[in-house]
Amino acid sequence: MTPADDGDQPAPAEQAAPEPEWKRRQRLAAVFGEGLPEQTSDDRDRGAQTGKGDDWYREQVPPHHG
Repeated sequence: MTPADDGDQPAPAEQAAPEPEWKRRQRLAAVFGEGLPEQTSDDRDRGAQTGKGDDWYREQVPPHHG
């Protein structure tokens, strides 16, 4: 058995090049699922919110819960 055949260390020609960022993200997403979105709600304009805000919920309160 030669030192290159011991299986512990890859030969210098077989060492992997640094992994590109897009490939690393793809690999991590496959393992852990989609984590965080690229843009969070605090990154967006407050005026551009499409969800129902606090005002909508306050308007929906029945009068007897005043």
